[in-house]
Amino acid sequence: MISLQKALGTTLTYGRMIKFSHSVFALPFVLSAVVLAARETPIAPMTVFFILVAVVAARTAAMGFNRLVDAKLDAANPRTAIREIPSGKIAPSAAMLLILLSSMVFIFTAAALGPLCRNLSIPVLLFLFGYSYTKRFTLLCHFYLGLAIAMAPAAAWVALTGSLSLEVLLLSAVLFTHIAGFDILYACQDADFDKKAGLHSIPSRLGIRQALLLARLLHGICALFIFSLYPAFGLGPIFIVFALIICGLLVLEHRMVNEKDLSGIPVAFFHVNSVISLLLFVGILLDLWTGKGL
Repeated sequence: MISLQKALGTTLTYGRMIKFSHSVFALPFVLSAVVLAARETPIAPMTVFFILVAVVAARTAAMGFNRLVDAKLDAANPRTAIREIPSGKIAPSAAMLLILLSSMVFIFTAAALGPLCRNLSIPVLLFLFGYSYTKRFTLLCHFYLGLAIAMAPAAAWVALTGSLSLEVLLLSAVLFTHIAGFDILYACQDADFDKKAGLHSIPSRLGIRQALLLARLLHGICALFIFSLYPAFGLGPIFIVFALIICGLLVLEHRMVNEKDLSGIPVAFFHVNSVISLLLFVGILLDLWTGKGL
């Protein structure tokens, strides 16, 4: 019983280190790509399984790498000093082992999805790992992160259909602008620390006010991309209803945060954004199901 509790505690600790719960941001977009691709090509359940495992493994490897590379910075930042590596809950060697195992799982599952996915697996991993260094030399780090995560639905589409399409790139554009926008919001919490540490982020370099304005602009563009999915995929009125709800949540997210009060960022970051991702998937799924597109 004690061993089981210890194993569970260790699992939860690793889950917190890589923010496993944040998988909810990208996975619904991947599932959206799956159900949309299912209209064009037969999809085997095992293929979907490999795609989901690959996404989780790639994210685990990338997050573990980020935590390892940023351990010293996290230790110096009061907000992040309690994270698992700087606080000593997870040893750097253990984090490295997790990164290696997750990378191997990703490469294996990518290979199971076909030669193209196999050949792209290592370049994709290197691109994901590269994000961890961007904050050291460019304020475009938020856009790099958005692009890294936005590759997920496009990659799923390629694994299922064997090619890219403009339609799925629009879906990835939704995720790109969504992620980049709320990462800028999230970085506002560390603007002072980043400035002192010589790190590059939009809030630390351009100021909180400009960062909030840019985040709003990106989420406004995100809303336009969401509505572009309607004609691109031939969706119906149910999707439009969900799209309007999502736009309302984007507005709510920005009303929760202002230049003088950033306390609403944690709630806006996780709760509101996770609901947005889930609503997009549910809206697409219900629209296709009621329209008998599945």
